[in-house]
Amino acid sequence: MGKLKLRGKDLRAIGYPEGPVISIAMNIMEKNYKFTEQEDVMNLLKQILASPVEYANDAVLGLIAQQLIPKSEEQEGVEISLNQTGVPFNIFGADQIAEGATHQMYQAAKLPVAVAGALMPDAHAGYGLPIGGVLATENAVIPYGVGVDIGCRMCLSIFDIDPKELLQREHYFTRELNEATLFGGGRQFEQSTPHEVLDRKEFDEIPILKALQGRAARQLGSSGSGNHFVEFGMVDITAKDPILNLEPGQYLGLLSHSGSRALGANIAGHYTKVAKQKRRLPGETNNLAWLDLKEEEGMEYWLAMNLAGDYASACHEVIHDKIARQLGRRPLKRVENHHNFAWKEWYEGREVIVHRKGATPAGKDVLGIIPGSMTAPGFIVKGRGQEASLSSASHGAGRKMSRTAALNTVTDDLLKKTLLEHGVRLLGGGLDEAPQAYKDIEAVMQSQRQLIDVLGKFIPRIVKMDGAQKAAR
Repeated sequence: MGKLKLRGKDLRAIGYPEGPVISIAMNIMEKNYKFTEQEDVMNLLKQILASPVEYANDAVLGLIAQQLIPKSEEQEGVEISLNQTGVPFNIFGADQIAEGATHQMYQAAKLPVAVAGALMPDAHAGYGLPIGGVLATENAVIPYGVGVDIGCRMCLSIFDIDPKELLQREHYFTRELNEATLFGGGRQFEQSTPHEVLDRKEFDEIPILKALQGRAARQLGSSGSGNHFVEFGMVDITAKDPILNLEPGQYLGLLSHSGSRALGANIAGHYTKVAKQKRRLPGETNNLAWLDLKEEEGMEYWLAMNLAGDYASACHEVIHDKIARQLGRRPLKRVENHHNFAWKEWYEGREVIVHRKGATPAGKDVLGIIPGSMTAPGFIVKGRGQEASLSSASHGAGRKMSRTAALNTVTDDLLKKTLLEHGVRLLGGGLDEAPQAYKDIEAVMQSQRQLIDVLGKFIPRIVKMDGAQKAAR
């Protein structure tokens, strides 16, 4: 296969506007997707054009998306100055966190509305808050403190099935994953699945949501792109816990990771634009513009954010229920949690808004899932409710390589060798999500041992992600 070569007229033919975006898109795709089929690349470019906000946070494709997102009109807004000294925040696993993420957290801590913060050991730089950043504010919500993929979450169904069946009936379980959901940035089902979340009154009461309802219906139960996945694996419970309430032993597990799709991305983009127009922050902190929860726009965003979170939960529910029906079993237990969201919680005797952008809620006795990578184990955890972390923990292992660095470093042969060593079958996926791109999950867990109790492990065996449809070993 020859190297990818794009022409400007090809991009214009699919609707790309005249301007810098054409040369930027050509350069990025030829550099990062040079051995990908041209048809696949053009389809991906179409998806970015159709919904650029969905790709705005992607480390590679975000550069294209940013050129396609309409620029906000300049409006008069309140000019905000940062405090000279920020509120204190604790850092967990500082030796594993790059300077860029720490710098972003220090800037967020200087916001006039900031009350307290924390930085998780899986942290890396993002837009607004760093991924792995936790920030408590006073009566204010920061759309980019929640993130583009509102309500992105983990969901684990645990079945009373011998996990050895994953090897004995691999073809069967592979088929179920392939048929259970859709992957890809702009993918939609031809027919929607009925669900009560689609009938919520917010779709009629908030103008931006009304325009998104039809697409939300067609994407319900889909999984998106990037690091989102649905996978089968072995669940190992080592001791009985009264909250999890499962006997020690090995079970079959179904684990999924995805968020609110185009619904959440468009909500985030719209209200971030509104926040920036109302409050102008200096330099790199402009993405931390907030909305007051007493003003109309703040109340609107809060309702829309919660709808997107419930929609993300419904997406997982559809996937897990579909597969459970095929397995002919009800799960013994289902554990799930958001990790891109804002909650009203109490801190030092007052109500605050706690933003967890890529952080797992870890309140006292609260269950959650912290995944590793496509070959590394995930962990079933129970929170200890530690105020030092604002009752939070990491949301995963965290990236140590950008997507571009992974694509330029990891080879197909290395990925196949790693999958073989760990006994993992990969359906789709790409080098940008290779295990080598992630931090050591065991080290990350060690850095937050005072925040959570580990109740069990999830060991991946058959992993479905966005990307080529071929299966890899």
